[in-house]
Amino acid sequence: MEHFWEVKDLSVSYENLDGLTQAVDHVSYYVDHGEIVGIVGESGSGKSQTQLAALQLIPTPPGKIDNGEVLLNGRNILSSKPNSSEMRKIRGGRVGMIFQEPMTSLNPVKTVGFQIIESILLHSDTDKKKAEEKAVELMEKVGIADAKTRLYDYPHQFSGGMRQRIMIAIALAGNPDMIIADEPTTALDVTTQAQILDLLKTLAKEKNTALLMITHNLGIVARYAERIYVMYAGNIVEAGTTMEIFHEPSHPYTRGLLRAVPRLDDDKNRLIPIDGNPPTPTNRKEGCQFIDRCRYACEKCYGKAMPALRQESETHFIACYLCKEELDEKEKSWETEKSVHKSLPGDEVVLEAKDIDVSFPVKGGFFKKKSGNLNVLHHVNFQLYKGETLGLVGESGCGKTTTAKAVLKLLDETVGKVYLNGEEILGVPERLFRKERRKIQMIFQDPSSSLDPRKSAEELVGEPLFPYGLVKSKEEYDNRVDELFKLVGLEPALKTRYAHEFSGGQRQRIGIARALACEPEIIICDEPISALDVSIQAQIINLLEDLQEKLGLSYLFVAHDLSVVKHISHRVAVMYLGVIVELTSSSDLYKNPLHPYTKALLRSVPIPDPVLQEGEKNYELRGEVPSIVKRPEGCPFSNRCELATEKCRQQIPDFQEVEKGHFVACFAVKKSC
Repeated sequence: MEHFWEVKDLSVSYENLDGLTQAVDHVSYYVDHGEIVGIVGESGSGKSQTQLAALQLIPTPPGKIDNGEVLLNGRNILSSKPNSSEMRKIRGGRVGMIFQEPMTSLNPVKTVGFQIIESILLHSDTDKKKAEEKAVELMEKVGIADAKTRLYDYPHQFSGGMRQRIMIAIALAGNPDMIIADEPTTALDVTTQAQILDLLKTLAKEKNTALLMITHNLGIVARYAERIYVMYAGNIVEAGTTMEIFHEPSHPYTRGLLRAVPRLDDDKNRLIPIDGNPPTPTNRKEGCQFIDRCRYACEKCYGKAMPALRQESETHFIACYLCKEELDEKEKSWETEKSVHKSLPGDEVVLEAKDIDVSFPVKGGFFKKKSGNLNVLHHVNFQLYKGETLGLVGESGCGKTTTAKAVLKLLDETVGKVYLNGEEILGVPERLFRKERRKIQMIFQDPSSSLDPRKSAEELVGEPLFPYGLVKSKEEYDNRVDELFKLVGLEPALKTRYAHEFSGGQRQRIGIARALACEPEIIICDEPISALDVSIQAQIINLLEDLQEKLGLSYLFVAHDLSVVKHISHRVAVMYLGVIVELTSSSDLYKNPLHPYTKALLRSVPIPDPVLQEGEKNYELRGEVPSIVKRPEGCPFSNRCELATEKCRQQIPDFQEVEKGHFVACFAVKKSC
């Protein structure tokens, strides 16, 4: 049977100082018209490299396509030279591509209209006037309001979600038969992500366009894909229908990914991470690439070549020496790992925020005179108990990180009261507060940028020990640093290395060890796992839970991933445009959300289970979070809420307790306690 797009036995290598490095190893897959196919796997698995090679977009040298075919309607496009007119017609014409980061893909010095029109003129026989009309039509189709005016705007004048819509418009400009979407929603909020993916799905089905989605998010492929390929270390290790991959996973790696992902519908079972890190292309070995991380590995797996894909059913293929029944048998002894004991927080309040407001001065004119104030946070109130994790969620721009900085006394513009163990701290001068600062520490989002590249891991972790008088001698210092490394699951022998010599997960562990060095009572976790792969995320989540159990820590956990927040938190506060709109226990929030914004967030989260996705209706949330400068006069959510009345548009609702322990700011929610 001839497929519209078929990659056969594709191998890609790169030349470096140590010789050839195999990036993609004999990969085969296909996509047909009107079909949505997903390719999943961790970073470095070869997902993007495979597609770039198929379109001859890899740099040569050092890259090289060693062998294989890429068939487009039966014709091998690799027979054409990379810079030939034939390949230029295919790229952007027959096959459109949406890249991961629109800000680096769009030209910042050209208007978005120019970039869309350029693609239209290149791939169709039309004049500039008609191309401009089509560009407006494409912008309207991808959901950009006032397209005629915005055609002349530059990329920086659009939000992240709008820029990704521009990328989709450019991909559609050549009327492609296929779209390759390479992590199209990685940098987007969950509500914007749902809008973009629904748009792609609609376009694919309406135009009978083939859609290939590359992602690490299992929930996305469960909701949108019909078939899935799982990649690991440059190989496809499992392929099948979405139902087969999620309900009959037969490769250890696929099972490991599914176990490592927190879900909205789980009961807070302990995550089971995949141990270790994926091999880089430079340190891959002969044989099964997953064997060093595989919990199922046995004698029959060693000393053999990489297992070839074998057919399990008409549509299901697995590259493993063990059959499904053998994997099931081994898993029976692991059942006890699924249960987790999580102690309840105490009654002692360790951190309290009362009516926190943060306003920044607005300056204008030639002399940059102050013309007003921009209110970023408005009457933020919450309490954090000893041993508790309070989740803080919301879309980008809602004020989550600003709230964290405010309670840390890092913003001079903060007004209100912050109590640390009952003592008010905002009015305390920094020189007097410095000794108390060690009680409240922070873990940052990106460990690469938050760790000094010029200092060794030992220096990074041990830096606070002498200034705070936590050790008195070099011997005590060395012992404490070793103890901290062991506490976060790192070998003390690694302490002489520098940040760039560690993996992403190890760097985040160093960041956690540094926070623990001060012997804090509270740790503010600002998106601590968003930059990590799924399996590494699970390791860090488990580590944070273990440390809380062992040391009695309290966490303020800032994140946009609602599945993670639900898994780790005791209570959750939902923020929107600088206001907390709902606060309650984690279980209550997910079972009984009351605020329309909370409901929209939860319904936008894809669950990694195609059966549950079939019965789940996606809540269409209009638009994106507006700029704080354009905050509505009344309820901040009123311009996006389907329930909004005139009262909502004119008055700000009180944040009140409507059920025991359940606080909401919404006129539509009636008090029952």
